[in-house]
Amino acid sequence: MSEFKFPTEEIDLPSKGLLYPKDNPLSSGKVEMKYMTAKEEDILTNPNYLAKGTAIDKLLQSLIISKVDYNDLIQGDQNAIMIAARILGYGKDYNIKHDGITQTIDLTTLEDKEFDESLITPNINEFSFTLPHSKIDLTFKILTVGDSNKIRRELEGLKKINKNDSPEMSTRLKHIITSVNGDRDAKTIRSFVDTALLARDARALREYVSKVQPDINLTVTVETSSGEEDATLPITANFFWPDAGV
Repeated sequence: MSEFKFPTEEIDLPSKGLLYPKDNPLSSGKVEMKYMTAKEEDILTNPNYLAKGTAIDKLLQSLIISKVDYNDLIQGDQNAIMIAARILGYGKDYNIKHDGITQTIDLTTLEDKEFDESLITPNINEFSFTLPHSKIDLTFKILTVGDSNKIRRELEGLKKINKNDSPEMSTRLKHIITSVNGDRDAKTIRSFVDTALLARDARALREYVSKVQPDINLTVTVETSSGEEDATLPITANFFWPDAGV
């Protein structure tokens, strides 16, 4: 029986591997991926995966051939792998509709977001931040794929208890923050977010997290009826299924 070898590409991670422990293969700052095949298209159309919202995760896990734990990926690196998967699978041109105008985005023009490497302690995913109004000292981490899945499951559980409750922002903060004034107890952190975190401090923290988080820059220039403007790249159903016509 013939064996088929699929072509692969080495993808550079926006984090450069700086946020992973030294013994984690992701600390190399690179992952090797194979090109998409009919098998991956089956994943993208699997009704069970689509219903659970796990189709993209299953797809990327199938494409990554490096010996890494997918759940260890920080979200910015996951975004970069997703863009690379789309390019390798269906090419660089991504058609979108903005302000009623159909236009083509060249995905190869997307660049990594600049971040201050001096703020990173090598091989440690943790940062310090003093809340500007309450002056409370925090440490926080950049969320990983595994963290995001925990948050999703927690929100689904809360939804079952109260279908009108949607505490997504506060729940994310409970997973991002790793200590409050040196206290790393999970109960302390959750209580702090629920009862003592000022809205303006929470906003400042989110802005700082965004500033230091390695990621791919998804801001693109698009045409509008009145000219050009910057917008966040829309990831719609036809991102991985360009023939879907949606």
